[in-house]
Amino acid sequence: MRIIGSVNRTLTLGLVCASMAIVSGCANDKPKAGDAGSGGTSNGTATGTPIVVGEFGSLSGSESTFGTSTDNGLKLAVNQINAAGGIDGHPLTVKVYDDEGKPDSALTVVQRLINQDKPIAIVGEVASKLSIQAAPACNAAKVPMISPSSTNPKVTQIGPYIFRVCFIDPFQGTAAAKFAVNTLKAKRAAIMTDQQNDYSTGLTKFFTQSFTQQGGTIVANPSYTKDDLDFHSQLANIKALNPDVIYVPGYYGQVGPIAKQARQLGITVPLLGGDGWDSPKLVEGAGGAGQALEGSYFTNHSSMENPDPAIQNFVKAFKAANSNGEPDALAALGYDAGQVLADSIKRAGKPADGDYTSEAYRTKLRDAIAATKDFPGATGKITIGADRNAVKPAVVLQVKGAAFKYVTTVNP
Repeated sequence: MRIIGSVNRTLTLGLVCASMAIVSGCANDKPKAGDAGSGGTSNGTATGTPIVVGEFGSLSGSESTFGTSTDNGLKLAVNQINAAGGIDGHPLTVKVYDDEGKPDSALTVVQRLINQDKPIAIVGEVASKLSIQAAPACNAAKVPMISPSSTNPKVTQIGPYIFRVCFIDPFQGTAAAKFAVNTLKAKRAAIMTDQQNDYSTGLTKFFTQSFTQQGGTIVANPSYTKDDLDFHSQLANIKALNPDVIYVPGYYGQVGPIAKQARQLGITVPLLGGDGWDSPKLVEGAGGAGQALEGSYFTNHSSMENPDPAIQNFVKAFKAANSNGEPDALAALGYDAGQVLADSIKRAGKPADGDYTSEAYRTKLRDAIAATKDFPGATGKITIGADRNAVKPAVVLQVKGAAFKYVTTVNP
């Protein structure tokens, strides 16, 4: 058994390495003492030895828009930081690996980042399940990890080196339940849950708690899995129970077909979801713009329609850097993760020995990230709480055509 396990492990690693996408920067050299002074800046460009930031995300696979959006946001932040002189003259460089949306791959690429690339910190993942898989390795190695958008509470409970710049599911599930009760006037809700997804089961739990505490009734809670294609059986049972709303706390790849099949069965009540819906591909699976998901709602981290100057400056810069492509909230959170990390490095100060990757320096950096307060991000002001989670409001967006329109804000 040991030999077989060893062979399988080698094969798995080989396959993962073959699929790794090293998108930017090779920077294996540690910044040395004196580099900052000699590097300095030239015309606003950092020229010192690069400081490596690790990133892992789903750049391919069924949730690839999550990883791509986050990566585009993080790269924008790093480019802006470097154009402004970097960190004490050192440019940041991002070494990113594609985990293909697979838990085993997430752990493998994070171990490779830690052991081979030796980053100052790691940004990732979007999916809670993948962050939960990889975070223990970061915590054990005392490498700070900042998840841009994993919302399951278990993520930061893994240890003191694990942070996030987004809200968590107890708040998001509560926000959705309040919207269902107060705005949609729902008294009876059905829930469709991906039982193999920590994100989906977590949101189901917290939505149920809040909805029932407000006097509502959960009439059905059927389950599905990521690879399911046919949801007619679950939806037929839901239809027979006549709910006022159907809560679908899943990822965009499954939400579209669920909505399409619900409408085919004659279900007309609103669908409601979470930030896992935030993808330009959401409506494709629902038959396209204006079809099965038209008028449905989901909670999210921010609205790109918000006139706040910090958000609009981000939108303008993102479009300029991405051929006029529209950013989503995940891109904004990737941007915020990079900006919070850079701000924390500056506040931690220069390492006395010039080594930004020593355990002593990473401990100082960890403390600086934990002390983040009222940072003006592209998703609003970010304060890291005692439990290493960001305390922030949520917004509710409505699907109109291919766009997601702002409806309301729900404060913590």
